[in-house]
Amino acid sequence: MLGASRKMARATPLSRWPEPQPRMLQQHLVLMVKAPEAGRVKTRLARGIGVVAATRFYRTATAALVRRVADPRRWKTWLAVTPDQAINHPAWPPSIERRGQGAGDLGQRMQKVLNTLSPGPVVIIGSDIPGITRCDIAQAFQATGRADVVIGPAPDGGYWLIGFRRRPAVPRIFEGVRWSHQETLADTLRNATGLRVVQIGILHDVDEARELPRFAGWSGRIILPRLVSAPHPTSW
Repeated sequence: MLGASRKMARATPLSRWPEPQPRMLQQHLVLMVKAPEAGRVKTRLARGIGVVAATRFYRTATAALVRRVADPRRWKTWLAVTPDQAINHPAWPPSIERRGQGAGDLGQRMQKVLNTLSPGPVVIIGSDIPGITRCDIAQAFQATGRADVVIGPAPDGGYWLIGFRRRPAVPRIFEGVRWSHQETLADTLRNATGLRVVQIGILHDVDEARELPRFAGWSGRIILPRLVSAPHPTSW
């Protein structure tokens, strides 16, 4: 026996033991992305600037978004990819883990993400919001400390971010939601009745050509003239 003694050690009363510290749960940031191939992405934008330029925009915007929001010290970043067979597409950054979105509409695919990630808050964003920053993501995760659901509304009636506390259970609020519709946010909020919901700031997405000038010349982000005229998509 190590350090054996003839004296019996006095037991410490249970009430004097230090309280166990709560285990910090992993925070998950999920980017919902599509294979950046012509004809699969930004189809409405393509009507205004052409398929090649729209595909270039999507790839450039997604690459820039990952660089801006990934923060391994504060959250784990995932790419949820559709179609599933594009999970190993060469466009994706090798440092970011990927998983397939599976089948179904957008709500069913996001629900799969919520159901399968390890415990901890989850924030889900799209890949076509050039204005998102790490501060926005941090604000959303902070809000999950006091709310069941966090939503970042968009001006068109949808939302650019949705986050979940996922405790004590994973809510199901996507059933019957009309996606890509002016009532998408309203439908989701209706399903969230009885839950604590926090809305954060409004951000714009890019769905149509008329929305691009809002981001042209944005320092360090998407620069429209370079984007449309560049001979090759921006790499990761």
